[in-house]
Amino acid sequence: MDSASGRKKIEWVRAHMPVLNTLRDELIDKAPFRGMRIAICLHLEAKTAYLAMLLADLGAEVAIAGSNPLSTQDDVARALAETGVEVHSHHGSTDEEYRAYVEAVAETRPHLIIDDGGDLIGLLHDGRPELAEDVIGGAEETTTGLMRLRALSAEGRLSFPVMAVNDALSKYLFDNRYGTGQSVWDGIVRATNLVVAGKHVVVAGYGWCGKGVALRARGMGARVTVTEVDPVAANEAIMDGCRVTTMDEAAPEGDLFVTVTGCRDVVARRHMEVMKDGAILANAGHFDVEVSVADLDQLCGGYDVVRDGIRRYTRPDGGRLYLLGEGRLVNLACADGHPAEIMDMSFALQLLALKYLKDNPGLPPAVYPVGDDIDRRVASLRLQGLGVPLDALTPEQADYLSSWKM
Repeated sequence: MDSASGRKKIEWVRAHMPVLNTLRDELIDKAPFRGMRIAICLHLEAKTAYLAMLLADLGAEVAIAGSNPLSTQDDVARALAETGVEVHSHHGSTDEEYRAYVEAVAETRPHLIIDDGGDLIGLLHDGRPELAEDVIGGAEETTTGLMRLRALSAEGRLSFPVMAVNDALSKYLFDNRYGTGQSVWDGIVRATNLVVAGKHVVVAGYGWCGKGVALRARGMGARVTVTEVDPVAANEAIMDGCRVTTMDEAAPEGDLFVTVTGCRDVVARRHMEVMKDGAILANAGHFDVEVSVADLDQLCGGYDVVRDGIRRYTRPDGGRLYLLGEGRLVNLACADGHPAEIMDMSFALQLLALKYLKDNPGLPPAVYPVGDDIDRRVASLRLQGLGVPLDALTPEQADYLSSWKM
């Protein structure tokens, strides 16, 4: 694929990422990452490409692998490689090729890491630990990745500090909720070209990503049912106007199912056996395990492709089930992922988290929160880019808020 189209995509997102552009202007002369090797494992599309280019502009040697075989955009990957960034990815890579790409990035012996889902950091702990000798620290983008890394830390095996970028307010309140909410439905609508209004949508999981998916579904006129294992999240869904029940109860009722849990086998064979003819299955959790593709294959004996990104599985009783994006992240397998303005905030957090690690070497191995100063700086820069002013406390108001006296 021609790299010219990739360059145009990168230029488009660059024009809509004011926070990163401001940080670039502030840091370009200081080259804070000069002499550093940065390894990235993220969805390789235009927004990620711009982040990689920016880190290179700030002095780093950058190597990147796409974190999902279906989210890599080949024209963007080629355009990025032409800038001098080391690129290891192509769209539709096999599992073996994907692992080889991640390993190639690890073989650059990075000082700093940006990861998505913990695959790169996992490889450096359970496969090629000798390649982690120069690592100062890493930053993790996702809920799923942090689950894995906290488990690694709990076992006492985490060998370097990792910043929990996903847990920053300027990340999950916006990226997880509004980014996922919009991009999931972008992927579903692009893939199916079907109306959402009037459909019964079942959302599995009501974390911040699930909240966003349900919010946008309701906004487009769908009836929304939520399934949950957490009683607090279930109460939130009820008070947000959603019906809450089990997947066993929802399976025969839903028209369209979206899994957003971070867990496996959320939609399993017993659910597929009772779903209505024509039910659509989509996953917005990190790995392709939430909708059990193995169960679909066993139940239906295979599939045929009826439209780009859509597999049709036919049950023995003739009922048809449609799986979007091979059960992988539907917002990236079937669309372009989160909007540029959303990833502007998330990637600014990544950049500043790496700078913090570089400026504070020798932190003990652990999963660390992003500092409130970084979090609020990104939020402030976003408002600055929008031209939105804030009120400021007077000295008297500040004293009042910091005092216990009436």
